[in-house]
Amino acid sequence: MTEIPESFLRTVTAEHNVSEAEVSALLLALAGQTAESIATTLEISAAAVRKRLGSVYQKFDIAGSTPGKLEVIRSIFQERYQLSTVVNALSCHDFGEAPDVPVFFGRESELDILQQWVNKDRCRLVAIFGMGGIGKTALSIKLAQKIQGQFEYVIWRSLRHAPSVKEIFADLIEFFSKKNEPKEVGISQLIAYLRKHRCLLVLDNVESVLLGGDYVGQYREGYEEYGEFFRQVGEVPHQSCLVLTSRESPKEIITLEGSNLKVKSLQLNGLENIAAKSIFVGKGDFFGSEKDWNKLINQYAGNPLALKIVCNTIQEVFGSNISEFISCDISVLFGDIRNLLEQQFNRLSNLEKEVLYWLGINCKPTSFIELQADVISTTSQPELIEALESLRRRSLIFNEKGLAKFMLQAVVMEYIISQFVSQVSEEIISEINLKNISLLKSHALFKAQIEGKVRNAQIRLILEPVIEKLINKFGNKDRIKEHLLKIIELLRVNTPLTSGYAGGNIINLLCHLEIDLTGCDFSNFKIWQAYLTSVNLHNVNFANSDLSKSVFTGIFDSILSVAFNPVNGEIVATGEADGRISFWQATYGEQLFHWKAHSNWVRTVAFSPDGKTLVSCSDDHTVKLWDVDSQKHLMTLEEHTSWVRSVAFSPDGKIVASASSDKTIRLWDLGTQQCWKIFKGHNNFVRSVAFSPDGKILASGSADQTVKLWDVKTGKCLKTLEGHTKLVQSVVFSSDGEILASCSDDKTVKLWDVQTGKLLNTLKGHTNLIHSIALSPISSSQGGEIIASCSDDKTVKLWDVQTGKLLKTLKGHSNSILSVAFSPDGKTLATGGYDKTVRFWDIETYQCIQILQGYTNWVHDLALSPDGKIIASSNDDKTVRLWDVQTDQCISTLEGHAGRLWSVAFSPLARGLLASGGDDQTIRFWDTLSGQCVKVLQNSDRIRSIAFSHDGQILASGSVDCNIKLWNVRTGQCFETLQGHTNWVQSVSFSPDGEILASGNDDQTLRLWNVYTGECIRVLEGHTMRIWSVAFSPLLSSQGQFGGLLASGGDDKTVRLWDLQTGECCKTLVNDDWIRSVAFSPDGKILGCACVNHTVEIWDVDTGQRLIILQGHNNWVRSVTFSSDGTLYSGSQDGAIKQWNVKTGECIKTLMSKRPYEGMNIKGLSGLGEEQKNTLKELGAIED
Repeated sequence: MTEIPESFLRTVTAEHNVSEAEVSALLLALAGQTAESIATTLEISAAAVRKRLGSVYQKFDIAGSTPGKLEVIRSIFQERYQLSTVVNALSCHDFGEAPDVPVFFGRESELDILQQWVNKDRCRLVAIFGMGGIGKTALSIKLAQKIQGQFEYVIWRSLRHAPSVKEIFADLIEFFSKKNEPKEVGISQLIAYLRKHRCLLVLDNVESVLLGGDYVGQYREGYEEYGEFFRQVGEVPHQSCLVLTSRESPKEIITLEGSNLKVKSLQLNGLENIAAKSIFVGKGDFFGSEKDWNKLINQYAGNPLALKIVCNTIQEVFGSNISEFISCDISVLFGDIRNLLEQQFNRLSNLEKEVLYWLGINCKPTSFIELQADVISTTSQPELIEALESLRRRSLIFNEKGLAKFMLQAVVMEYIISQFVSQVSEEIISEINLKNISLLKSHALFKAQIEGKVRNAQIRLILEPVIEKLINKFGNKDRIKEHLLKIIELLRVNTPLTSGYAGGNIINLLCHLEIDLTGCDFSNFKIWQAYLTSVNLHNVNFANSDLSKSVFTGIFDSILSVAFNPVNGEIVATGEADGRISFWQATYGEQLFHWKAHSNWVRTVAFSPDGKTLVSCSDDHTVKLWDVDSQKHLMTLEEHTSWVRSVAFSPDGKIVASASSDKTIRLWDLGTQQCWKIFKGHNNFVRSVAFSPDGKILASGSADQTVKLWDVKTGKCLKTLEGHTKLVQSVVFSSDGEILASCSDDKTVKLWDVQTGKLLNTLKGHTNLIHSIALSPISSSQGGEIIASCSDDKTVKLWDVQTGKLLKTLKGHSNSILSVAFSPDGKTLATGGYDKTVRFWDIETYQCIQILQGYTNWVHDLALSPDGKIIASSNDDKTVRLWDVQTDQCISTLEGHAGRLWSVAFSPLARGLLASGGDDQTIRFWDTLSGQCVKVLQNSDRIRSIAFSHDGQILASGSVDCNIKLWNVRTGQCFETLQGHTNWVQSVSFSPDGEILASGNDDQTLRLWNVYTGECIRVLEGHTMRIWSVAFSPLLSSQGQFGGLLASGGDDKTVRLWDLQTGECCKTLVNDDWIRSVAFSPDGKILGCACVNHTVEIWDVDTGQRLIILQGHNNWVRSVTFSSDGTLYSGSQDGAIKQWNVKTGECIKTLMSKRPYEGMNIKGLSGLGEEQKNTLKELGAIED
């Protein structure tokens, strides 16, 4: 038998209430002594020994008739000890954000009761209730710390910020599964872990998910599933324990406790007198009779926080004399903690109150410098320091774990925020005069320039409660708008220079209420901390206003690359699909600078090791370098003959490596600005390059499915790593240079030993191709380096490099994610992709902490109604717009899609039916007369193109999944899937007779399909790059048949005309740039081509001659279509639809939807830099 320590035996016997005398006898019996020998040792009779041992057996539920009772109890101890050693070896403890509890007064009896319930009674659900400040949190932490050795898993979580049920379940299940990625997240999965393992789960501040007020025990909207979870934990058999703390009881506890011995609750009362006195120890000597002590403690019901606060009052005001405090005025003492806080608050100076309000508003630890910036009263630095010290002495604030940042106690924060909301609401809704407006000017309701998660908390805790009071007072938005604008007018006329935060507060209220601000006058006014992203401010007047610390919508397109500055991790660079580069302030998401860097997609951006230079590469075949501070163009490196897909700095910053679709890698000497070496060896385009940390090896990944390692000095290929089965998208070295990671279209990440070339591990989990990977620069709190991977499956996955274990899947992007990057300290991950967002993730919590949302409104596709009166556009902003051709007005905006729209098509039947498809993997049918969506078709991947058959009965769709689907328009059912393409289907088109469907693909082929049989009847080859558009020549009325031509255009800058009878290419029209769309004129004699170089080229079909180039767009032209009278319409990435006379080249008219800041007057604006002003102008602002 394993020797069991006496301390362990005593712990177990204590759980069963075995007395010391009984333990003494038991220990000797277990040591092998007889009853007579024990009697001699203990100097008692043998009968007394047997009686003591009999009592022990009874307490362990060992029946008197059980043979070998001593061996039975020995086996019980042995089993418990073995279990405890296993638990201690394998247990996982996570106390999250549990505060330190260095001093703990009293509560011994409460701890004993709770331990009895958890360990001996094996309760499944234990609740601790009590008022604010009574010590529930501290007790729950001490309990968990004391009994953690009895559990395999211990996790402590606070619900103070009201996390959603889904969030908390995902967090808990991930912890219990030891960071293995859970396939499903729900109650049943969580209960399964509680059954399988001995788990201690503590949820603090449960009242945060309850309604409160008159709805005791009821849940806030959206949090009802917590109640179902509590019920199942209490009712379903399992071996774990859930401990809750709350100021009020959820209804399930009330119901379960009466009928279920496995559910218990403890009402926590105040401290006993001796423990309560201990709070005053260490604060100095206090004077008072025992009677006064008792009266003081009883008056505050032994509430620890209340006593802590009043302790400072007695010390400061009454010279530590309790008797004087008691005799002064008994009426000032209140038993309720809120009244105590109110009493303490009313004694504070105005500056101290101002500081408390700001600490409440900030909802996070706040530094002295940040507080200085927040406070707008004429306060000196010494005065602010004195106020902070005074508040700390009063126990109203504390330093965050010894750091130079200040926080409020939880119950104090709740009181302060409640007080602030109440007072500022009263100021707003009361009679409008200058005397009533104080807090509205001195404090922000929330901050625009702050971390996203904190801003969301401020909105929930402050802004929304204020809005609720406004709605209750005024009843409707029109009256609220009228009232708020009157306040602005009063302040602007009387105190424009001292209005503080009032302007920003009022605009934030109006915006959150979604009140139309068109034409509002906010000129000559301070508007601080206004959060104006995703807000339309058409014709708003901000002339001569101060917009300091305000945040506006930025301009950026699909994000192809993200990079942190390695020296200043607050700066993030992005490379975008419209050729721009942007610099961002990472913490609060302000776009600092952006500029047109390339004439085509910016594939990669990378900072030099010293953070002073940025390198970029593009599909325009160039590599460019930029000065980070000034954004000045330093040099252009031009020798590649095709797209440049990747660039990287050497560790010493002297060399840049570039990888290209021309199958080469070039090394550039930045001193001479010359190409120093060319590496050749890949037999397909090169997608990625990376230097080893010592700069001696360069790794490259290619579409030839290999990774190559090159000697930088000699240019020799050292190794070729084979194992991927599709093109390699990205390569990256570990920080020590010993491991190389690669990712591929084969949906895997592979880890390689750099020295041997051996494949170490293959990481599987993504369900679509992986675009990019990044390795954390330092080890994580989980223990080792983390690799992040991003994919077309819209997720980011985090993996442990050493074990290959999947740590977490990050979800939130609504489209493909193209790039990932770690911050220099490894604590933050940035991701960007096709959904035009950059997201920042906290690596410790896996939470998305900031989202940067860009604005562009590309027109992707155009379609004319059968009668030619309406033109529809599919747009980047997830909408379809309908334009009246005669009046040039947008008559309807169709909303419902969740992603950008690539294609739109009218049914040829004159019933107003329109179809649209895009990145949300759906096709929607719209009734254009009512503007209603009448049907939704669900596809398996993103839709790139749709087309109606000429009888309107069939809709064809081409998709990223390489397939074409044929849908029954009436039923919405897919009745045929056409397979054969090996890449994205970019375009589909029906022949005029409805018998043939043509498709153009990224695989550089066209396919012709028999519509009736689904058979591929011909494959047309000749294009050398992807094909974007296909179009049939029209039905010729004179012949009663269509002209028999098919036009196709793509990235090889050619339009090919195909004879459908022979399948031969009969003409090749060479354009000046990539082709995005082709369309025949109604008579079939003219072909229009939409080009990336901002032009539309018009060609004579018969002669193959270019007739004219239509110029006027200022970005890529995406779509062209002819009306029945031969007029051409073009849609562009500049957001414009233009109507052209193709004979004269005249632009007849331009249709364009309003940009977010159309007509917004920013003349004389202050508080924003010139770059920010230029961005506003690009989004429609004017200086008038």
